[in-house]
Amino acid sequence: MNDRNQSLLRPLTDGPKNDRVGSDFSVAMNSPLEIHPKEESRWSVFEHARDAMMICSPEGQILKLNGQAARMFGYEQNELVGKRLIQLLPSERPGFSGIPDESSLSVNNYADVPHALTGFRKDGTEVPVEIRLAELNAEEGKLVFGIIRDRTDKLVNEALKRQAEFEKIISALSATFINLPTDRVDEEITNGLNRIANSLGAQRGTLGQLDADSQELVTTHSWAADGIQVFPRRVVRDILPRFVARIEAGEDVFVSRPEALPSEAVAEKAYMEQEGVKSFVAIPCCVAGQAIGGVAFESFHDFRHWDNETVSRLQSVADVFANAITRKQADEKLQNAYTEIQKLKEQLEQENSCLREEIKLEFSHNTVVGNSAAIRLVLKNAEQVASTDTTVLVLGETGTGKELIARTIHELSRCNKRPMVKTNCAALPATLIESELFGREKGAYTGALAREIGRFELANGSTIFLDEIGELPSEVQSKLLRVLQEGEFERLGSSKTIKVNVRVIAATSRNLDAMVKEGKFREDLYYRLNVFPIVIPPLRERVDDIPPLVWHILKEFGKKMGRKIEGIQSSTMRDFQKYSWPGNVRELRNVIERNLILNTGPIFKAEVPQSDGGPHQLQPRRLDQVESEYLRSILQATKWRIRGKGGAAEIIGLKPTTLESRMKKLDIRRPG
Repeated sequence: MNDRNQSLLRPLTDGPKNDRVGSDFSVAMNSPLEIHPKEESRWSVFEHARDAMMICSPEGQILKLNGQAARMFGYEQNELVGKRLIQLLPSERPGFSGIPDESSLSVNNYADVPHALTGFRKDGTEVPVEIRLAELNAEEGKLVFGIIRDRTDKLVNEALKRQAEFEKIISALSATFINLPTDRVDEEITNGLNRIANSLGAQRGTLGQLDADSQELVTTHSWAADGIQVFPRRVVRDILPRFVARIEAGEDVFVSRPEALPSEAVAEKAYMEQEGVKSFVAIPCCVAGQAIGGVAFESFHDFRHWDNETVSRLQSVADVFANAITRKQADEKLQNAYTEIQKLKEQLEQENSCLREEIKLEFSHNTVVGNSAAIRLVLKNAEQVASTDTTVLVLGETGTGKELIARTIHELSRCNKRPMVKTNCAALPATLIESELFGREKGAYTGALAREIGRFELANGSTIFLDEIGELPSEVQSKLLRVLQEGEFERLGSSKTIKVNVRVIAATSRNLDAMVKEGKFREDLYYRLNVFPIVIPPLRERVDDIPPLVWHILKEFGKKMGRKIEGIQSSTMRDFQKYSWPGNVRELRNVIERNLILNTGPIFKAEVPQSDGGPHQLQPRRLDQVESEYLRSILQATKWRIRGKGGAAEIIGLKPTTLESRMKKLDIRRPG
């Protein structure tokens, strides 16, 4: 209000209670309002003011107005005299603010600060205005003086300014999300909600996403001004069913005030009233025309008319958020895939490492050489058990080829497409064997600088060969028993249980039965391992297999050395068959390799190691002697149980009555 207009007014508090404005500005209370001649100069200022001015009765009846007021509302001056101010500034229209009480014009509500209202011209069009009122003392009583200013230009300027600011915010948001790391997307979405809400004059911004599994709209991000609670993470359909249906259909939702909601929007109206939300707008976040969520802003302080331009700008914001969410989800899927690939790569590398180690095996062939009755029985048992998942215990002296039999069982099994995983329980310190078998987490112990999966996890879906099982430390035996019983374990340094499906083949050159009696091996673990024992006879008990073994080994080493062996010295073969071979086939290979290096001719000749006269220095024996010792070893391993599952007859592959007949013929009796 300018100084000229201000001089027309004098609030009642400016002078004594009985002072009247009439001394400065007196009017005659006739209808229409008449001006005394002495006040004509001041009324001239009133008439030509650039702001609309009116004088009304306390009840809101227009008594006098200037030309600017008539032009503002599209009337002739005389048309408005006698009308009520509320007819120009009605409050009953939904979504618009006007004079709230037509019976008494409250000056206090419109004094001091201009109040923004919505007026209506004669032709029904809207005109945004701001109004300030003051009381006048006239001779006939109190009047109300009002100054009304058209806010159209101001609103246009403010809209242009907001548009520029909004476009700046959107550009900044778009730039923020370009190449933004996935782990920062959530943080920047919340920051974006903050900036947009402040720009709109809203007090809360919320983003919801359609859950991939339930397909429900769930709030995932929320920002709220001081004193306002952030929107909790919950299913939005439970409280705003109609709004959610609109969003899912790709439609915008905007409400200027709760009373503007249709009668059927009962839940939405209750929500706005309970929460204190005065205005609400929600825009779907769409990708390729499909809604993946929505973004909403709420005003708790003011009723808000959501114009098309604002809604259009919010659609740009929703697009920015939708693209960010989609990229984040794609990155997370790629990251999950990458993690799985890395896991498979790690497993493959460890499998390859195992395979490279297996290439160095002392037996580089997969063919069991020999045709003796003893070795044929071993191979028959291996073939019988291979098609099952039964745990196998391979028994025999060192160097007899226990690993070769284990490999034969694996290659005849259903899981032969994956490599057999091998662990020598005697090759690692007791402190490391648990980590070798079951894996470890980073930091599980000093020196554990990275996570490492164990041999059981590596052998999942395949076979694990536990060589020298008798050397397994007692503290690891219980963990192995659990794997055999339940198929589960935990890595060192982890509480997460890992499930595996592994076929176990164990081997030992030690007498486990004696170790159990001595308390060095768990009895329950022994019985779990000894489901199907296979005893490999020593080389001295299958002398007939020595000649084919010698030729096989000569061909193998001759190929590596570029040598062609045409014959074997007869004395050498005789000496080989007489020698006890305490190191069995492994010792035989070592002797052949050493003598091939020393003797370069086409005829192979060698000297066997000097006998120490020990218990292994035996002469060749008859087949019935070999058979008798073999049957005794099986019977001892089964505690002399002949019949039933796991009994000696089943292991050997004979009928119980046939086995009993052979025992009687060979004079095999259970001791004591």
